[in-house]
Amino acid sequence: MSTENSRRPRVGVPYRTKKEELTGQSARIEKYVSSVRQAGGDPVPVSLGLASEELEHLARTLDAVVLTGSPADIDPSRFGASRHARCADPDPDRERTDFALLEHSFAENKPVLAICFGIQSLNVFLGGTLIQDIPSELHSPIKHDREGKGAAETLHTVRIEPGSRLAEMARASEVTVNSSHHQSIREPGRHLRIACRAPDGVIEAVEWTGDANWVVGVQWHPERMAETDALAQALFRELVAAAAARRIVTQV
Repeated sequence: MSTENSRRPRVGVPYRTKKEELTGQSARIEKYVSSVRQAGGDPVPVSLGLASEELEHLARTLDAVVLTGSPADIDPSRFGASRHARCADPDPDRERTDFALLEHSFAENKPVLAICFGIQSLNVFLGGTLIQDIPSELHSPIKHDREGKGAAETLHTVRIEPGSRLAEMARASEVTVNSSHHQSIREPGRHLRIACRAPDGVIEAVEWTGDANWVVGVQWHPERMAETDALAQALFRELVAAAAARRIVTQV
């Protein structure tokens, strides 16, 4: 590790799926890695195949976590629901890794940025529930899911709650985000407040209120917007800044 990297907060980035990790498909995770690096962090890819002891040891070396998106869906049994016909297969290794990283992060007050699947994982970890298929359950006029490989990004606006962390970062009450999901939060988990919604009411972001720790979840993909979008850049930048501030405090 270089001297420069040793000064940068170490940010854990779990692989999206066990299959992608095993087959060496790194293009998707690289967007998260690049966004963390551009924000001043030292990205640390987290294998989904680590034993519990190995994962715990790695977690102790991290200063923050970015929970990535995934084509998998959370096992509905984790939030007491029967499986919807359009629910995708779960990825048990991803769920186990996310929950272990979240447990450590909350216990040690380490910042977390949860993205797409990540916000759903965060919500279920904190006892919340999910809408398993937005199109069939809500019949929304807004398209939240992107169909087909290579299709152009689906975009829609979101309304940001005044006084939220997100409002401070966006410096606006409404922004445009990309959309590539068919599930979303139904009931927020404990100590999570809703930070913004889509025009159809779908929850698009939440923030942790249980203590002063920086924990933010967004349903969109800021890692795909980080080169040009100010809010996307701010999300990664504020995560890294919170991690750096915590490390200074714990080293005093």
